[in-house]
Amino acid sequence: MATIGFTLTFWAWNLISPLSGDFKERLDLSSFQQSLLVAVPVLVGSLGRIAAGALTDRYGARLMFPAVSALTIVPVLLLIPAKDNYGAMLAVGFLLGLGGTTFAIGIPLVNSWFPREKRGLALGVFGMGMGGVALSGYFTPRLAGHHEDLPFWIVAGALLVYSLLAAVLITDHPGRKVPTDSLGHRLGQAGRLRVTWELSALYAIGFGGIVAFGVYLPTYLKTWYEMSPTEAGTKAAGFALVTVLFRPIGGWLSDRVHPALVTAGALLTAALLAIVQAFDPPLYPLGTIALLCMAAGLGTASGGVFALVSQVTPQAEVGSVTGIVGAMGGLGGFVPPLVMGAIYSAKDSYSIGFMLLSDLALAGAVYAYGRMRNVRRDG
Repeated sequence: MATIGFTLTFWAWNLISPLSGDFKERLDLSSFQQSLLVAVPVLVGSLGRIAAGALTDRYGARLMFPAVSALTIVPVLLLIPAKDNYGAMLAVGFLLGLGGTTFAIGIPLVNSWFPREKRGLALGVFGMGMGGVALSGYFTPRLAGHHEDLPFWIVAGALLVYSLLAAVLITDHPGRKVPTDSLGHRLGQAGRLRVTWELSALYAIGFGGIVAFGVYLPTYLKTWYEMSPTEAGTKAAGFALVTVLFRPIGGWLSDRVHPALVTAGALLTAALLAIVQAFDPPLYPLGTIALLCMAAGLGTASGGVFALVSQVTPQAEVGSVTGIVGAMGGLGGFVPPLVMGAIYSAKDSYSIGFMLLSDLALAGAVYAYGRMRNVRRDG
């Protein structure tokens, strides 16, 4: 139930991006205005996870999951009357960010129901819900081709059905510890944990890399390999699918060896393949192999990081820590596209950008191996 809810709300969260080209033409937007329209729900959803995680610690996922799913229906339907006004679209996009917060609701729920030795795989399966973004990228424009309002009605209907089912079927673990202190105190407590920011940095590299490629890969393929928009979008969807499939593999491996080792190995793989891509290999076969293996490494690293969260965070604070870590991962995805675009504009090459990605992933691999493997498994 958590994975289905995560998938649906992430589809809703990403409704604007696949249609941004249509909105650009309809509203006569500049490239910056179009980028801002896409970025607002993502940024709000990323930051909103901090509060959602802390509220889940206090009130439980049984209340939070159906409530957030039902509330997300409102901005989804508001996209219909707002689509002819840019200011209204930005306001609705801000509210649509609510759909991106469910990640921080599901992690503590799933974490509480599984024994420590099975949490990695369970959290990895839940993490596959990020595939809702890929589903949106594929189905939303095709549904809009039949009728411009059809994707909004379908997603709103799916969220309504899910919120009703979630209210009946989702239950919190009977042994769940309910914190009694204030929201601000709990967030401050989570923020004072060193491990919160260590995990945030690793997740910003792993999941941030996934978000960055999801946003920028179509542009890169169109610009450098001269693909058509449709072909580039299909290749980018394949990259996203690989990251989704390898996330539970990262969690499964973390149940068998220390998740820090899994994270380090996955980031090292991504670092080495980023170096290969920096030398601008032909797309077939070497470039395709490099990009897909990079996707596998980043997906595996994302699964490993949240297996670490479950092992080194006190159960009562999992939601608060998850909120902060998830927020940093989402925000981490918006720096690389800006850097890649700026470097290409200045140097007419993407090589420097891939080398910087390699350096960052290598630093994460070294830190995960050198520091995080020494964090005791019992927390």
